[in-house]
Amino acid sequence: MSEISRVSVSDLAELHPLVEQYRAFYKQPENDKTLSFLEDRIKNEEAVAFIARVAGEAIGFTLLYPTFSTVSLSNIWLLNDLFVTETARGSGVASELMDTAESAAKQAGATRVFLRTANDNLPAQALYEGRNWVKDEVFRRYDLVF
Repeated sequence: MSEISRVSVSDLAELHPLVEQYRAFYKQPENDKTLSFLEDRIKNEEAVAFIARVAGEAIGFTLLYPTFSTVSLSNIWLLNDLFVTETARGSGVASELMDTAESAAKQAGATRVFLRTANDNLPAQALYEGRNWVKDEVFRRYDLVF
């Protein structure tokens, strides 16, 4: 079992390398902007992040963005990022992070949490579906990349 805590600015030195590993998983190169991006989100309270540690070592994180839904007239949260180091995968840390994220969203008054993952990320899909998350069959996503 891991120790999970909400990320503050003092945790960024531990969070930063995990985020770079996560970005590498999605084939993104390390970037000098990553640390300042994270710092801005945390300082400005634009994101809610949790970090998982085992024996004092940071092994995973989740990063969520509170937002709104006009259709449901409610607060909703985007679970944008979930990552566990390769050596800690299969130990239940991802589920612990999701438990924490889901509880935080509910306590904040969110009516739902949503996420997206790569089509070929079958382990993540199995995790979400095993937790009774429902795959969206109604809406189609579009992106405009600049």
